[in-house]
Amino acid sequence: MLITSHAAASAWPVHFANAEDSKLVRDGQAIYVPVCSSCHGKRLEGQALWQVNDQFAHRRAPAQDATGHTWQHSDDDLFFMTKFGRFPSAPPHVVSYMPSFAAHLTDHDIVAVIAFIKANWPTGIRASQAMLNPGQAGMPKNATKDSWTLPPNCTGTFVRWNAAGK
Repeated sequence: MLITSHAAASAWPVHFANAEDSKLVRDGQAIYVPVCSSCHGKRLEGQALWQVNDQFAHRRAPAQDATGHTWQHSDDDLFFMTKFGRFPSAPPHVVSYMPSFAAHLTDHDIVAVIAFIKANWPTGIRASQAMLNPGQAGMPKNATKDSWTLPPNCTGTFVRWNAAGK
C-alpha cells in the first residue's frame, strides 16, 4: 500500500517505500535497472572507489546495498534526494551530483525504486532504517522473530567514535 499524505496516516512517512510489497518491489527493480544501475551498479554496489575520500568523493555514486549509507536516511529523505537531487535538510547552495528525477519519474516510480533497494537489505539494516521513519514504518515483519545483528560496518563508526573519547 502506498501512502501519499500525512492526512492519510500521520504515523507514516509521506512517501513510504514498502519493501514487503512484492509488486512495488518488482516495479522498482524494473525502473532501477535502466535508470539507476549505470551509476549505482546493477547489484546496488555503487561506483568503483565510491568510499574513497578525495576531491572526487561526492561525484561517485554510493552503494545502495548494505555496504552503503542509504539506509541511514528515512524514506521521505530518500524520496526527496531522488526527486530533487539533494536532501531536504541541505542548504540550497550545496552542490549535489545526484541528478534530479522529478521530470523523469513519477512519485510512485521513485517510491518503487526505494522499496526495491530496501528489499535487498538484510533484516538488521532494514530495522535500523525503519527506526528513522515515523512510526518505524518499514520495520521488517521478522525483526522480532529472527535473530540478527548489524553488520560490522554499521558498528565500526560507533567504535571509532567511542575510541576517540567523544
